[in-house]
Amino acid sequence: MTPIYSSDAEIEAIGEGLIARTLPKAAWTHAAHVAAAVYLLRRRPDIAPERDMPGLIRAYNESVGGRNSDTEGYHETITQASLAAVRAALVAWPAEAPLHGIVNALASGEMGRSDWLLTYWSRDRLFGVEARRAWAAPDLKPWPY
Repeated sequence: MTPIYSSDAEIEAIGEGLIARTLPKAAWTHAAHVAAAVYLLRRRPDIAPERDMPGLIRAYNESVGGRNSDTEGYHETITQASLAAVRAALVAWPAEAPLHGIVNALASGEMGRSDWLLTYWSRDRLFGVEARRAWAAPDLKPWPY
């Protein structure tokens, strides 16, 4: 796979752009979600991602004209599952590893597919209102993280 990001500055711009609500809407891709998680977990000890990411994403969505409702915008189960998976993956990487290398590696693996969580959740459960509002345990196979 061709690397998505070529510098840590790109990863920082995504993470800080999310926080400041200045990231262009078109830049908030699936890979950017992974990049933001890696950035926050590795470079922003002042932010507790599992606690703070919901508010960050909701505020960002609204800043680019999006809505946070039962059918669009922020999704609790996807966010918390993704953070747990990224946190677990980071254990294998030394603290000094380049962020863009980590993100490129994660994006070229299972987490790089936008449908990767459907291995654990049925589409109906994952995209249902309950899972959007609060953590909903997987219904297809046990969550390994």
